[in-house]
Amino acid sequence: MRRRELLVGAGALSLVASRGAPARAAAPEVVVGVLYAMSGASAQVGVDARHAIETALDLINNDHDLDLPGAKGAGLAGFGGAKIRLVFADHQADPQKGRAEAERLITQDKVSALVGCYQSAVSATVSATAERYGVPFVCADSSSPSLHRKGLKYFFRPAAHDEMFSTAMFDFLDSQRKQGQKIDSVALFFEDTIYGVDSSTVQRKLAAERGYKLVADVKYKSNSPSLTAEVQQLKTANADVLLPTSYTTDAILLTKTMAELGYKPKSIIAQAAGFSEKVTYDAVGDKLQGLISRGSFSLDLAAKRPMVATVNGMYKARAGRDLNDNSSRQFMAMIVLADALDRAGSTDGQKIRAALAATDIPGTRTVMPWTKVAFGPDGQNTFADPVLLQWIGDKFVTVFPEAAAAAPAKWPMNA
Repeated sequence: MRRRELLVGAGALSLVASRGAPARAAAPEVVVGVLYAMSGASAQVGVDARHAIETALDLINNDHDLDLPGAKGAGLAGFGGAKIRLVFADHQADPQKGRAEAERLITQDKVSALVGCYQSAVSATVSATAERYGVPFVCADSSSPSLHRKGLKYFFRPAAHDEMFSTAMFDFLDSQRKQGQKIDSVALFFEDTIYGVDSSTVQRKLAAERGYKLVADVKYKSNSPSLTAEVQQLKTANADVLLPTSYTTDAILLTKTMAELGYKPKSIIAQAAGFSEKVTYDAVGDKLQGLISRGSFSLDLAAKRPMVATVNGMYKARAGRDLNDNSSRQFMAMIVLADALDRAGSTDGQKIRAALAATDIPGTRTVMPWTKVAFGPDGQNTFADPVLLQWIGDKFVTVFPEAAAAAPAKWPMNA
């Protein structure tokens, strides 16, 4: 299925009780395009993204007693209560399909803005297309730093990028060193896309600056049928910390291959993605006890901010699983975009862009541990404070930074 439309509330034609009666005219609506892989190896991410964005849409289009932008009152006040309608497109994790689908959404479906796309390589082509047409693109969950450094005026990313995430990882390692832990070496394992290459570039630089020896620097082909040779390199290097950057299929294959070859890393700190997905832990969670992943979100926050539990419950009713690092960012991207649409009061791309640029949402009005949402001139929110989460038992526990931690980290992972 290449695309599906979601019509909510007054955005749809509603029929009166009598079958023979004519349909009422639809109320005004604002159309937003959403691009994710809905088929192929990354389909589950797309399905979860749909549930996350539909959860946000429920809060926006209907009246809810939550202190989130757009939740109180039905529809967009700036449009006289008009509802948002979503049009979903399947980019199949292919950058060129992403480009084509973005252009189709803009020219045929007449969307006022775009949201997506998980894979950074796809977000790169989609953001360029959106820029060409003067349509705002809210980058929900792609984390490559290069995306916000292209001089684009219509690109906005509420969540952190990999330099911010990786800095948090090395801050954590430094804190462990100060507590007396012996951590001298790291190993990089990353896929050959913009996501993996950008991540490795940042981590290589940080390792050198912070005084960690790089004992393995392994790039692999994404969706590779075998990782045996690569894992042998990692096993031989035997770094104190393995830093993998992989999507779901590769994360599962890496974990299985490590077990088959008898390689147990002393500790793993992952760049989320595949290592934040439920399907990974359903498949190989027993082999990942103690793994730490960087993140944007933690359910632990619900103890301090009850609305996090409420939103998670709404999402779980749709998706059958809890919000995670990816789906929480997808949810917030839609909330941030709707807030800007409401303030713009117009479907004109320049006015929506101006409203996004003026965004200033306190962190307490999000489901994230962020200070706030406010974009710099490059469209990046620099207030999206990362957290580190450790897989303990059957759930993630926040272990860093100390102000957000629910428990101290177990270190090393395989002690």
